[in-house]
Amino acid sequence: MDNLLNDPVAAWPQWRRDELAANTANGHVGTKLASETKRGRVWLLTLQPGERVGFHRHVLDYFWTVTSPGGRGRSHYGDGRVAEVEYAEGDTKHLTFGAGESMIHDLENIGDGPLSFVTVEFFDSPNQPLPL
Repeated sequence: MDNLLNDPVAAWPQWRRDELAANTANGHVGTKLASETKRGRVWLLTLQPGERVGFHRHVLDYFWTVTSPGGRGRSHYGDGRVAEVEYAEGDTKHLTFGAGESMIHDLENIGDGPLSFVTVEFFDSPNQPLPL
């Protein structure tokens, strides 16, 4: 029991822990890379009900915007947190990372309709982009 308190990831099913370990350098933060320029990347992410995008790591400053009517999502984070979020069309969140900082997570659509986002990553961030 002490191990679960110190490492909540240990309570996850083996397949999820294996996927996390295998994707620590996965820079695919969407389901489709729509555009890349010298300034950044634009990603699309669309998940039908029950679909999920596997673990991926964010190292660049970025923002996401919900482009579907909304829905519910569940993410598992590399630190063991699990979060369920209700999304509405137009919801936007900006995230920044200092040098050496990052975030790894997955995303599952646990709602009744499609869940879609546009994510924009900025190359002028403190960290180098992960290779694709």
